[in-house]
Amino acid sequence: MEFFRIHRTIPFMRNALVLNLISLVTFIAAVFFIATRGFHLSIEFTGGTVMEVHYAQTAQIEKIRHAVDTLGYTDFQVQNFGTSHDIMIRLPLHAGQTSAAQSEAVLKTLKAQQPDVELRRVEFVGPQVGQELVHNGLMALLSVVVGIMIYLGVRFEWKFAVSGVIANLHDVVIILGFFAFFQWEFSLSVLAGVLAVLGYSVNESVIIMDRIRENFRKQRKTSVRETIDSSITQTISRTIITHGSTQMMVLSMFFFGGPTLHYFALALTIGIWFGIYSSVFVAAALAMWMGVKREDLLKTVKKDDPSAEIS
Repeated sequence: MEFFRIHRTIPFMRNALVLNLISLVTFIAAVFFIATRGFHLSIEFTGGTVMEVHYAQTAQIEKIRHAVDTLGYTDFQVQNFGTSHDIMIRLPLHAGQTSAAQSEAVLKTLKAQQPDVELRRVEFVGPQVGQELVHNGLMALLSVVVGIMIYLGVRFEWKFAVSGVIANLHDVVIILGFFAFFQWEFSLSVLAGVLAVLGYSVNESVIIMDRIRENFRKQRKTSVRETIDSSITQTISRTIITHGSTQMMVLSMFFFGGPTLHYFALALTIGIWFGIYSSVFVAAALAMWMGVKREDLLKTVKKDDPSAEIS
């Protein structure tokens, strides 16, 4: 499906060197901010108090958030739990204050707002749970990277596999760099968004690589650079349709999904745009500089040995 078709090949690889130098500087800056500033981890990683409260009528989430905010909390989560009458509140640790004291203060404020609120459960999530989540999250990220490299290596060729993984890691590090620089809250939903971007980005790379392999068969007299440029040009319409529709969905979560989905949608937005950029200018350019050629992607037909026939 195409909304339009570009009949003139766009020379994407002409400025690949300059753009990749910019990418390298951006990548180094992201690593620097991650190493020096770190992440503003949510209570899912650092530990905190989890409360479950029940309302006789439908709970007003925004009013509950405002009530908790008046207690001086900045990093907290309020969301529906099970039904529209049940609410889960996650509170960060406060020095010199126990979970019981936190829950009593919050419940008192909620009762002043709406007397029918009922406390169902209070639980302390310790740092040990947070460390386990960090470990599991990093292992999930590593497993995805290894799986992507194996998939690309089997389906295409090792040069494409290496360039594709580097491009995907480029996207992940850039997202993490944004969160480290602006100190946006890094939660499990954000981690899920980062993993989703990995799969989303590799899909874009596969589309371009597949078209390059197809054009290697058709355009036998063109150079590698010209084949890559024409392949990317031919996929522009598909890219606009796919990423445009996805971005509209993500923007709806960003503007209307509330605080729970805010940073998840933000991570996806950064990943979508950098995923397009890296698939075109990073993955394709790296494969070209590593010397990918027509023979790497096309199986040669072995001719029968004449001497064998004579014998």
